[in-house]
This record gives sequence, structure tokens and C-alpha cells, in this order.
Amino acid sequence: MDRYIKDQDENYSGTKIVAMKKLIAFSTFIIITLVTRAQDVKMADVMKEDGKIYVVIAVMLTILAGLVLYLVRLDRKISKLEKNK
Repeated sequence: MDRYIKDQDENYSGTKIVAMKKLIAFSTFIIITLVTRAQDVKMADVMKEDGKIYVVIAVMLTILAGLVLYLVRLDRKISKLEKNK
């Protein structure tokens, strides 16, 4: 009986530690965002006026499409290997 209570107590303190780590990480990200002023969009406005923003978007979409295609192809290969075993 004592062992059961001890195991529950250890699991509870582990859960508290994980929750505290998540809270600290979230708080750190919020502070970094506020300090670095990530909401400032002056550069995006300048790029939009020059028409360069569309080039940036096209490159980003190309990279994203390549990653998605790679993951789909990799998933198919893994599925094929799993069926063979």
C-alpha cells in the first residue's frame, strides 16, 4: 500500500515539473517576442511596394511543396517496406 502511494506521489511531482517547464518555455517565448518586436512589418511593406514580396512567397511555397512531396514519398517507401516484412 505504501509503495502505491509513493508511486502516485512521484508521478504527481513529475507532472508538476513538466507543467512548470512548459510554463517557463511559454513565458520565455512571449518575452522574446515582445523584446524583439516581431510584430514590426516595415520590411514587409517595403518589399510589397517593390514587388519583391511575391518572390519571397513563391520561394517559400516552393520549399514547402518540396518538403510535403518528400514526406509523402518517404511515407510511401516506409509503408512498402512494412508490407514486405
